[in-house]
Amino acid sequence: QVQLVESGGGLVQAGGSLRVSCVASGRTLSGYVMGWFRQVPGKEREFVATISWSGGSTYYADSVKGRFTISRDNAKSTVSLQMNSLKPEDTAVYYCAADWKPFNSVEVTSTAYEYDYWGQGTQVTVSS
Repeated sequence: QVQLVESGGGLVQAGGSLRVSCVASGRTLSGYVMGWFRQVPGKEREFVATISWSGGSTYYADSVKGRFTISRDNAKSTVSLQMNSLKPEDTAVYYCAADWKPFNSVEVTSTAYEYDYWGQGTQVTVSS
């Protein structure tokens, strides 16, 4: 069992930066593909970014490519999302998720249903 807790959300002006992090407890994150998703009320959860358990592969949604960077530190059981050049449309609750894939160190996952564990989310609000 993996428990995920996000932190770092908040209010920022458009063009600003924010870093959200996710800490896992219960076990190490080695072997888990990690992902960030976001959701606004009334809409489906949207894929943002994913990173392989080795950290060697990453994949981003087109809407955040070039602005967001996902990273991980398996020794600290932490995955982070650095968000730069934020836009009002980035406003959402951001969730981290873990997908058990220990046999492929470079595989990434962009579909929500494949993830096994989810955090409770952290609110990110970007004002115009």
